[in-house]
Amino acid sequence: MQVGVIGLGAMGSAVANNLLKAGFALSVYNRSPAKAEALAAKGAALEKTPAEAARGDVVITMLADDAAVENAIFGPDGVLSTLRPSAIHISMSTISVALAERLTEAHRAKTQGFVSAPVFGRPEAAAAAKLYVIAAGAPDAVERCRPFFEVLGQRSFIVGHEPPKANLVKLSGNFLITSVIEALGEAFALVGKAGIDRAQFLDVVTGTLFGAPIYKIYGGLIAEERYHPAGFTAELGYKDIRLALAAAEALKVPMPLASLIATRLLALIAQGGGHLDWSAMAKLAAQDAGLETTPRSSH
Repeated sequence: MQVGVIGLGAMGSAVANNLLKAGFALSVYNRSPAKAEALAAKGAALEKTPAEAARGDVVITMLADDAAVENAIFGPDGVLSTLRPSAIHISMSTISVALAERLTEAHRAKTQGFVSAPVFGRPEAAAAAKLYVIAAGAPDAVERCRPFFEVLGQRSFIVGHEPPKANLVKLSGNFLITSVIEALGEAFALVGKAGIDRAQFLDVVTGTLFGAPIYKIYGGLIAEERYHPAGFTAELGYKDIRLALAAAEALKVPMPLASLIATRLLALIAQGGGHLDWSAMAKLAAQDAGLETTPRSSH
């Protein structure tokens, strides 16, 4: 089966590597060709346009934002122009619900399959094929995508027949992650100002009240101030919260906490921390408590 992957950032490169390991014939496209060279050495075919990467049975997009996806799909050398009828576009990017709706209609008009399948998991989880896949689309198309989901993730959740539903679930999940980061940041600021050891506090809360991986992962990053290199940048986090708020506005759902978090992330970006991991939002609580005054870029 011929598969194309468009977008070779940390997540896309991990996805492509795992597909190669699983024996799929792979074509790849990235705006910066240098990122594709390691994959070419392993047998992937390097394509010059998104259209060329979409000539097989399935094409996967793993891109940073709506603009990148729009260009790859709707551009003059985009996926829509070459994806054959009955072939499937799997969108694994975190995009707006509105764009997912537009993609659904555009692919339907050309009798192409479309499945939204954004993922939960940082780059290290992607490399280890331990992602959680959140998928939605026509049942037959989703079923055809299962072999890919099994290669890339540890579990798949099918959340509906309409692709945009998966994007809304993903955005809602990212909102919850930022809520945890903000809460942890405030708690660490409180105990830190009292002179309590941050690592010990983390051990207490994850060993008693909050044993979920999200608290352990982000609690560890915050306790040790490991914000660089970023697994997921503050700028991308801000983009996702804004997309969640846009979906909430369309559905007439007030989200006051999401509005607060958007402001916090924007403050971090304004202070020069947009390239840091989004868990660096916790630094703002420390600053507010008089514990820090400037974000550090590495630790």
